[in-house]
Amino acid sequence: MLKVLSHSWPLLMGIMLLMVGNGIQGTLLGIRGNLEGFTTYQLSYVMAAYFLGFLFGSWAAPRMIRGVGHVRVFAALGSLISAILVIYPVYPDWVVWTALRVLAGFCFSGIYITAESWINNTASNETRGQALSAYMIVQMIGIIASQVLLNLPDPTGFALFILPSVLVSLAFMPILLAPTPAPEFDSTRRVSFARLFRISPLGCVGMLLTGGVFSAMFGMASVWGAQEGLTLGQISVFVGAMYVGGLFLQYPIGWASDRMDRRTLITGLSAAAAVAMLAAAVLPLSFPALVGIAVILGGITNPVYALLIAYTNDFLPRDQMAGASAGLIFLNGFGAIFGPTSTGWMMEQVGPPGFFLFIGLLYAALAAYALYRMTRRAAPSVSGAFRGVTLGTSPLAVEAVLDDAAKDDPPRKDAA
Repeated sequence: MLKVLSHSWPLLMGIMLLMVGNGIQGTLLGIRGNLEGFTTYQLSYVMAAYFLGFLFGSWAAPRMIRGVGHVRVFAALGSLISAILVIYPVYPDWVVWTALRVLAGFCFSGIYITAESWINNTASNETRGQALSAYMIVQMIGIIASQVLLNLPDPTGFALFILPSVLVSLAFMPILLAPTPAPEFDSTRRVSFARLFRISPLGCVGMLLTGGVFSAMFGMASVWGAQEGLTLGQISVFVGAMYVGGLFLQYPIGWASDRMDRRTLITGLSAAAAVAMLAAAVLPLSFPALVGIAVILGGITNPVYALLIAYTNDFLPRDQMAGASAGLIFLNGFGAIFGPTSTGWMMEQVGPPGFFLFIGLLYAALAAYALYRMTRRAAPSVSGAFRGVTLGTSPLAVEAVLDDAAKDDPPRKDAA
């Protein structure tokens, strides 16, 4: 690991600063928008806009990189993000914020793809697995740290918008000055959606539903907290707890998934999440209990996302796994566009409990569909194919994870 850090620390440091900056603005906009008098439904459009831009960026960024190179794309998108972050408090209008969020999602998508390709190419075959693990951990640390920094300045002023702008600007200094050559870029070839659905209906439907869960969680949690009357510190703890849960429960769930029918685990985890969300929506829970709910929600959502990728790959030969995973991630991003707006509508109808109710309904649907699919065909053989990947990771990083996994997993027959 020390060898990995000695070669990749500029990239990893830059990614951590990026995640801190992105994590602050994601939570802050929900809090500040509530203070500015935006309605829940207006804020849901603001939050959904990021995922629309992110999805478009995942399509356009590879073309931009091949056209002008990594460094220029990095510098251009980074400069645009820094500008966007300081424009938010200058124009507190939900329509303006929605447009800015589309741009922010587009830029962050391109930056992640650039950084991930750089990390993947600078690592050797022997250190690639460790480098990718460090990358995933650094992402989580950056997001959790961002929630701590939210408690420093006043959310009604400019400081909390300037801080992420500065952090994002600083993130590019270690990356662009790193003594490593810019890598060649090869985008992932996707498997057609029709074929992907034939291969794994559960994978496709599950990724659409978890996209809605993910965007509802991290797009509307701060809006829910502000409506619920939580303090800024309590909101940051609640959001941070979701990431902590995802960080610590990924490994034990992944270990279990390689030793049983993944559909059974997906069904059980989804049902548990649905019950937890129903309890949060109906019962008058204390704040410590709500933090526990957040840990459960984050601890289930991130592993279920990786489980769905692993389950689909159980039906595929290795040379098709990356393309199939790219298609699944696209479906997840498409589902994420509708998560905040649907949650906002639900919260307008039933109040703050609608936040938990919407997520619970999505998980109940996933549990029911996974149970149904278990009656349609036998479980595929598994051979240790689960690999922890975080939500929001680009297809490029997932492809690198799968390539690294191929060195460790036993040989398998090509799937039909």
